[in-house]
Amino acid sequence: MLDKKKIKENLEKERDMLLEQIRDIGKLNEETNEWEAVPEERESRESDQNDMADRFEDFEARSIMIKTLESRLNNILSSLKGLNKESFGKCEVCKKDIEMDRMKVNPAAKTCKKHLNG
Repeated sequence: MLDKKKIKENLEKERDMLLEQIRDIGKLNEETNEWEAVPEERESRESDQNDMADRFEDFEARSIMIKTLESRLNNILSSLKGLNKESFGKCEVCKKDIEMDRMKVNPAAKTCKKHLNG
């Protein structure tokens, strides 16, 4: 039997952690409601080509990380919304209960172990 209260606590905890991580490297675009990377603050105004290349690489890495974190955040938010639905905790492929140990590790899981990579 799923302990939905505990799962909700875990989802909310992960949501808060993801939001903190995203805010450290990006900002929410109010027009698109999507997160965007922001360049790392630098101490001096002067920059040479190497510094500019490093900043560009850092910005690219931040952009990739934002996409990864935002995708996970959206999964968490979706799971929180669907927590009280009868289909919560059921595999989207075979409709059987998702294993309890899987739900403990990933409370936003959408599939059972059998269909994990399917």
